Amino acid sequence: MRTPMIATALALTTGLLTVPTAEAHHPTTQARVWVTTPDRTELLHERAPVAFQRDSSDLTTIMVDPRTTYQSMDGFGASITDSSADVLYRLSPALREETMRKLFDPRQGIGVSFLRQPVGSSDFTAAAEHYTFDDVAPGQTDFALKQFSIKHDEQQVLPLLRRAKQLNPALKVMASPWSPPAWMKTGDSLVGGRLKDDPQVYDAYARYLVKFVQAYTKAGVPVDFLAIQNEPQNRKPGGYPGTDVPVRQEAEVISRLGPLLHKASPRTKILGYDHNWSTHPGDIGTTPPGEDPETDYPYKLLRTSAAKWIAGTAYHCYSGNAAAQTALHNAFPDKGIWFTECSGSHGPNDTPPQIFRGTLTWHARNLMLGTTRNWAKSVVNWNIALDSTGGPHLGGCGTCTGLVTLQTDGTVTTDAEYYTIGHLAKFVKPGAVRIGSTSYGTTGWNGQLMSAAFRNPDGSTALVVHNENDDPRKFAVAVGDQSFEYELPGGSIATYTWPSSRPSAPTPVSLAGATATASVNDAEAALAIDADGSTVWSSKTAQAPGQSIQVDLGSSKVFRQVALDSGGQIGDFAASWSVAVSNDSQHWSHPVAGTSTGQLTTVELKPSYARYLRITANSTSDHWWSLADLRIYR
Repeated sequence: MRTPMIATALALTTGLLTVPTAEAHHPTTQARVWVTTPDRTELLHERAPVAFQRDSSDLTTIMVDPRTTYQSMDGFGASITDSSADVLYRLSPALREETMRKLFDPRQGIGVSFLRQPVGSSDFTAAAEHYTFDDVAPGQTDFALKQFSIKHDEQQVLPLLRRAKQLNPALKVMASPWSPPAWMKTGDSLVGGRLKDDPQVYDAYARYLVKFVQAYTKAGVPVDFLAIQNEPQNRKPGGYPGTDVPVRQEAEVISRLGPLLHKASPRTKILGYDHNWSTHPGDIGTTPPGEDPETDYPYKLLRTSAAKWIAGTAYHCYSGNAAAQTALHNAFPDKGIWFTECSGSHGPNDTPPQIFRGTLTWHARNLMLGTTRNWAKSVVNWNIALDSTGGPHLGGCGTCTGLVTLQTDGTVTTDAEYYTIGHLAKFVKPGAVRIGSTSYGTTGWNGQLMSAAFRNPDGSTALVVHNENDDPRKFAVAVGDQSFEYELPGGSIATYTWPSSRPSAPTPVSLAGATATASVNDAEAALAIDADGSTVWSSKTAQAPGQSIQVDLGSSKVFRQVALDSGGQIGDFAASWSVAVSNDSQHWSHPVAGTSTGQLTTVELKPSYARYLRITANSTSDHWWSLADLRIYR
């Protein structure tokens, strides 16, 4: 069917085609599948592969879009804290090596690829007293840093780091201090206080951090990323090292550190903030009287002159949600986002099955998928290993969990975090790029499917899917005109991989700046075009002929395909529909009409040049009409 349209820069034609027009062939027939279930019946268990077919599906469909790209990935992992090192050194050499392989070996284990290391003591230390690498007697100073030494870490931490890098040469290392040496601080204590507001102190602290990077590099562990202060707004740490570092002081240190570090270790990138998605209410409450609580800390820091030395911002999970990462990315698109700390935890009376299920599902939603879908280049937990008491620790968290646990009988068990990190680290390699994939779940839980997809440096694809629902869910995965159907148990995680391929999907047309109106529930029409399958426009009334949604692209664009995606709203699709286009919203093309039997409808058009798109439902149903995502392609 060809219908001439109003005069434009190009002649506008539309037509319904029975065969999709994706340009390339999918080069593979099978995807490999690994699954972890919250009841532990499957733990990174490889199931039988599943074949791609040239069939459409009526199920909720996760569309993988290789042509839409986001951030590159640096790695996934945890921290070999002083406590973790102590736990690993309690093991026999054979069991320690087995555990290290299980953690770091990409083939025999999960291939942990990112470690965030404390500079000095944190709350997770086996030492009797907290420490830094330049401690002197009370009342003394060491501006020449003559007492600087990393001897403490040479005993256990550094040998473990060197072995980790041997097992996984792609491993990246970040360093973050919990406190400067006490002599640099008000109160002369590692616990609480601030840096003394003295240019000599700022200079000494910058040189201290450079000496640390140089010493670690000489010891065989180059530092890829460096923060100035762990959680700089944690003004009242609970018996462990911490420092209140306002934006002004962090900028003062970075302004001095940047030039020194660039000369001493060009590979080392400076990360700012290293704290929560939002300022914790407790940190706001401890702000000194008359001072700004700096709830916009990362924004203020990136507006200072020190920003030229800052690669990006590091975030933690203990307040707020991962959407804060996208907000910052949108404000500073040239700066990176790294997610660098979150610990599993539990209540005092939680049973092991409750802890495993709760940690697995929360981390799947918020860390594995929540952070990566919000521009994070890394996903990093806290301790990589703890004992069965959640220790050792000196102050701080008494209910934290690690990736592995040393039990009282001497065995080492794997925790939920081992699998949430493993489903990423084992399959998503450093240098991978996140690519487009539709996702319908939320970090707060809505019972839908969440996903994130990545293209590895070798061209292979890894797709991570989490079924938020407690019940099994059937769904489809599609790349262009190829798809497969699958069912995941309630609460489970799956990673699917398939080899290198040329993209078989058409090119998406950006809807940035587009607007939408609807004949019913017009107030929420924008939810259909926000490129977020977890936000849904619904008619909020039974379907009736004539209900419509209209999109203004802002300017005329060429497109040839429209995807009407009802997501996880089962049955909320228009069984009969029509699509028309226009350049002035007054004169419309003869509509292309068709029928649907499932959640995803792909409308094929002859190449069209238009500004406006109108989709009309022509059916009657007790179901609402819902669109989780409306997409157009050229």
